[in-house]
Amino acid sequence: MSVEISKMRECDSRAWADMRFKLWDSLSVDEHLVDIERMLKGGKRTSYIARLRNNVPVGFAEISIRDYANGCTAHPVAFLEGIWVDPKHRRKGVGRGLLAEITNGLLVQGFKELCSDAGIRDRRSHQAHADWGFTETDRVVYFRKALE
Repeated sequence: MSVEISKMRECDSRAWADMRFKLWDSLSVDEHLVDIERMLKGGKRTSYIARLRNNVPVGFAEISIRDYANGCTAHPVAFLEGIWVDPKHRRKGVGRGLLAEITNGLLVQGFKELCSDAGIRDRRSHQAHADWGFTETDRVVYFRKALE
């Protein structure tokens, strides 16, 4: 399968928001559009889109530059915030292609590692990360206390 991967641009916003909604449905597509507009103006997040030859989007990945991330040795650290591939195109190299493009860009910028996370019960994501060459570093349970 031939897939073209490029950095997201403003003209990709609608497709990007639609794919983000499929990954993170706690926000509406319109709320994702607002978030995307903010990302495009800022300098700490980058997103990549994967398209078939006929220009149909089949996946995306977003990275950010964080001051710190659990299990990482470098500061600041590049962090994979999210990756999504259309279910019809999974296990065909789209995710691997997105990560290869991200890796190439990060190496040029001098980064030495890419970090990520997944929910503790999300075994599918754990396996995907392992398949992409990530090594598990830690398991964490987060807590919250509402302050009144």
